[in-house]
Amino acid sequence: MSDHLRPNILHLFTDQQRFDAIGAIGKFPFLKTPNLDRLMSMGTCFQRAYSPSPECVPARGAMITGCYPGTTGCYSNSFHTPTRDRGTFMKRLTEAGYRTHGIGKCDFIPDNYAMHGFESRECQEEVPGDRSRDDYARFLKKNGYEWVMEPHGVRSEMYYIPQVSPLPEAKHPTHWVGDRSIAFIEEQQESEQAWYLFSSFVHPHPPFAPPIPWNKLYRGPDMPMPDIPDHLEELLSFVNRTQNRHKYRDNGGLDLNLVRQIRAYYFACISLIDKQVGRILNALESTGQLENTLILFTADHGEYLGDYGCFGKRGMHDVSSRVPMLVRWPGGVDAGTSCSTPVSLVDLAPTFLEVAGADFSDNDFDGVSLQSILQGTCSRDRVYSQYNRGGDGLYMAVEADWKYIYSATNQREYLFDLKNDPKEHCNLVVRWPSHPQLSRLRDACLKWVRESGQPDALDDKRAYWKAYPVKQMPEDPDHWLVKQDPKWWDGDVSKILKVD
Repeated sequence: MSDHLRPNILHLFTDQQRFDAIGAIGKFPFLKTPNLDRLMSMGTCFQRAYSPSPECVPARGAMITGCYPGTTGCYSNSFHTPTRDRGTFMKRLTEAGYRTHGIGKCDFIPDNYAMHGFESRECQEEVPGDRSRDDYARFLKKNGYEWVMEPHGVRSEMYYIPQVSPLPEAKHPTHWVGDRSIAFIEEQQESEQAWYLFSSFVHPHPPFAPPIPWNKLYRGPDMPMPDIPDHLEELLSFVNRTQNRHKYRDNGGLDLNLVRQIRAYYFACISLIDKQVGRILNALESTGQLENTLILFTADHGEYLGDYGCFGKRGMHDVSSRVPMLVRWPGGVDAGTSCSTPVSLVDLAPTFLEVAGADFSDNDFDGVSLQSILQGTCSRDRVYSQYNRGGDGLYMAVEADWKYIYSATNQREYLFDLKNDPKEHCNLVVRWPSHPQLSRLRDACLKWVRESGQPDALDDKRAYWKAYPVKQMPEDPDHWLVKQDPKWWDGDVSKILKVD
């Protein structure tokens, strides 16, 4: 296939955006996302897209390799970004002749500035380890904003305190990703080389810090209350509770006014991203490149936003493990369609390589191409997810109508009837321990874990999960309160107390 006929690939990516955080989805009708709504009308909405791991590094590692955490060996943020012998899909696209470029957050561990197959990158990391290597940090310094040491929001104790960005909109990290994406698209206008662009936004990852006047777009009293069902003890895992502790949100009950303001600023961050999506789409149109470009919008995982009384990610409820996924196909085919078959971020690698006409084998990936799902040539009807492993593991098998979860930390199973209980309020394992779907989905999940080579999770003699000690929350309410300071802060208070 001649290069100028091969489709370009625009990969729009957000961090911690819930599956329902797009206006046209209908869950939050007040949410202003006209450009994502437009993108949804231009292609296919995959209604049941899931993260292979509801945490940044393992989710992204699974996405770029097309393989689940059990295959990559990256189970949480404490593991290194996997590359595997067969490489990332960026490497394969580069080798196939594509011009590959990454803008924004990649979350490559241990080196934030590694390439992992990209020809070039413009870096904007959430917590840059080396500001001299971070393109966005250098941009701030050049424009007189070097004093803004936490441009994505003040972390640590302020992690879930909604805050106004100290940066004007034009210098905000979200706007910078939009600017640099437009610049790349305009540079490719005269080139006959097909390209892949990864445009990755740090937000709406907390802290939720929109710039003025975006902080006024939504108001706390107008926001819906979080969904907090009865019988929470039956619905939560130990990981949910540790997450709340880490986020300073588990001591003394919920301040619902604060929760609504958190939601207001979270949605404002999404609307600001939506504006950049519109600017990027306009650049594609004005340069004549839209028609021959595949556009895929998705996220690494979701966000609880107070639902179930929880905050953050690392849980298997849909609000945490499910992601938005919109695909505008080259030529605008299948515009305005939707697909309810479960899909995963591990499906992106074969999707991109197939549209690029690059060689690959079905055995290269745990995922399948989205094209094969739509065309009915793939019979897969279940996807999986995993956070951590062994005694700290959380595992999920999910189909269109059913979801199974196992939490090793509290030796508990969960079964949800997604058709009749889409909000996941009723754990059927408690109500109906012999439910016919339980053993079927448990066996499928155990088989998946076994085949991925994780013996520390299984008791093969019983054909069941290995029993680890049940973990308990510490009695000390200050235990596990996490401090996340930027690299520049060494804790030396004498520097700020000194009188010159």
